[in-house]
Amino acid sequence: MSEFLKILNHGRRLKAAVKELSVTELEEVREKLNKVIEERREEEAELRKLEAEKQRKIEEVKRFIDEAGIDLAELVGEPSITTKTPKKRAPKPPKYEITDTEGNRVTWTGQGRMPKALKAAVDSGKSLESFLIK
Repeated sequence: MSEFLKILNHGRRLKAAVKELSVTELEEVREKLNKVIEERREEEAELRKLEAEKQRKIEEVKRFIDEAGIDLAELVGEPSITTKTPKKRAPKPPKYEITDTEGNRVTWTGQGRMPKALKAAVDSGKSLESFLIK
């Protein structure tokens, strides 16, 4: 909220802000504020009138559709009943294989983080291609 609104919405702040204004100046401010309020009321009344007119037209169209025996789904075209389900992709087959220090077979697809055993072997100087699954 802006500082101006904070002052307007708080009684003591407003009183302190207008302390140096004369009564005549305060009355001018009041007249201007009353004018703004009246304009806002007129705008809101116009919006309510437009919304009521829109609702009246909607009801009229609904009544016409009912009298004509038309189903709303026929009018707008039925959306497909089946919804798209996300298809799960098949997991990638492993591309590299190594046996770790505990004797476990460790595989890697080549995506994501490299397994520790494979990384240690590559870091020690072995080529990654030597671990390709044939």
